[in-house]
Amino acid sequence: MIQSMFNLYLFQAASSPGGAPFLIVMVFMFAVMYFVLIRPQQTRQKRWQAMVNELKTGDKITTSGGIRGTIIAVKDDSFHLRVPPDNLRLEIAKSAVLSVAREDEPKKEK
Repeated sequence: MIQSMFNLYLFQAASSPGGAPFLIVMVFMFAVMYFVLIRPQQTRQKRWQAMVNELKTGDKITTSGGIRGTIIAVKDDSFHLRVPPDNLRLEIAKSAVLSVAREDEPKKEK
């Protein structure tokens, strides 16, 4: 019911002489929302996907659950990690990878 009333309102607004400004404003609002919300998210997703596709054995990663480990095997949709201090072996989904540790990061001394 509400949807049909909204569609009727849009049709009346578009067909009336004052409807052109309304449509221009709606197109402008959609364009703003696209460039503020949708496009940055797509860019972030593409960068993340490229990062995950470049991972190889020996890379140190952090998962979304906070687990840090070194990749010891790569499968189609998962990684096998070696997690210190007990050298525990875990299989995680590729979608759980949050970041890759850089080699140039200084190690903290205790």
